[in-house]
Amino acid sequence: YQRRVHGIFMEENTSEDRRINEEYKIWKRNTPFLYDLVMTHALEWPSLSVQWLPDKTCNQDHNYSTQSLLLGTHTSGEEQNHIIVAQTHLPLPKREVDLRRFDDANDNAGFGVNDARIDLVQRIHHDGEVNRVRCMPQNPSIIVTKSISSALFVFDLSKHPSQPSSSECIPDLRLEGHKKEGYGLAFNPRKEGTVASGSDDSLVCVWDMGGSIEKTGRRMQATHTFTGHTDVVEDVSWHPTHETILATVADDKTLKTWDTRHNKPSESVEAHNREINAVSFNPFSQFVLATGAADKTVALWDMRQLKNKLHSFLAHEEEVFTVQWAPFNETILASSSADRRICFWDISKIGSQQSPQDDADGPPELLFIHAGHTAKISDICWNANQDDEWVMASVAEDNILQVWRMAENICTDNDPVEADAVEA
Repeated sequence: YQRRVHGIFMEENTSEDRRINEEYKIWKRNTPFLYDLVMTHALEWPSLSVQWLPDKTCNQDHNYSTQSLLLGTHTSGEEQNHIIVAQTHLPLPKREVDLRRFDDANDNAGFGVNDARIDLVQRIHHDGEVNRVRCMPQNPSIIVTKSISSALFVFDLSKHPSQPSSSECIPDLRLEGHKKEGYGLAFNPRKEGTVASGSDDSLVCVWDMGGSIEKTGRRMQATHTFTGHTDVVEDVSWHPTHETILATVADDKTLKTWDTRHNKPSESVEAHNREINAVSFNPFSQFVLATGAADKTVALWDMRQLKNKLHSFLAHEEEVFTVQWAPFNETILASSSADRRICFWDISKIGSQQSPQDDADGPPELLFIHAGHTAKISDICWNANQDDEWVMASVAEDNILQVWRMAENICTDNDPVEADAVEA
């Protein structure tokens, strides 16, 4: 009986794999029409985190810029884990790009740039898997990681060699206060050196490190510890203009806002009917924020009236794990899901009239669906550098890192994207 059930399970898995593979082949054939840039790179190990670093060097002679990405490994204990800095080339604006098809025999390729390689230029030993890694916006050399232990590790990239000089993990600072591991992590964009964290212990911790790390090996206890959630705190997000305000979401289905000058949440609302995995403040608005949850929806909120949800975005078929506002446009929001899809939403299109044919393709606010991944997406990040608007980096559980930009005619065209083009 067990063998028979196992056989059925394997058959279903094989069928699902076959379907995913067919969808991916269709996506690859359509990439020249739907993207200005696609780069795909198979990492040695999966990365649960990705973030663009702000450094950018332009090579006018070869028409590309060199930019960096922050990654981390998840080796499941099979090998030493690392924080990784990767470099890639992006085409400069107004360059005639080569919209050739992917080479079907080589997925580690792309189009829109001559050299599709992504080079790993720095590795730093890390104790256990890197659950999340983020850089300080005021000093991007300073990074913080969430590890599989309760501690957070702080590293100054400028003080570490390109390859590890010893077999030890030597963080420049350890941030203590949590009792369990977690994933929620965010630097304060208004106050240098302030970082917030949410973990499986239901706690929200905040540390004020200052702008630089003076001595290696120090330990720092949390400046603030907030209790109020009753389950895993999945994500945290700082307000874009008020340095003492942050939002948190948890498996207890609640969205809470906090003022670090007080011990209790300012607001608390049951925002979804399932666990909430992500929260993000709109960087251009002091009132607007978004959440993503296990109920497959993305929700839009106004801080002034948290009891009433502004809107629900419906397109994902599985849990939503990340939401992130575009750094260049106040109406553009991205979300990613266990359904292997990344959706771009334009909130200015909510409620717009569209034809019945367009209705079948999705709601009017659904701008684009990226379908280039074949496994659950772990993290996404917009590129905030000038002239690189719409460039997105995404990582998935099958080791794949993608750097891509949808076609300019899609993001500037007011007409709905055609059915075969919406799901790229």
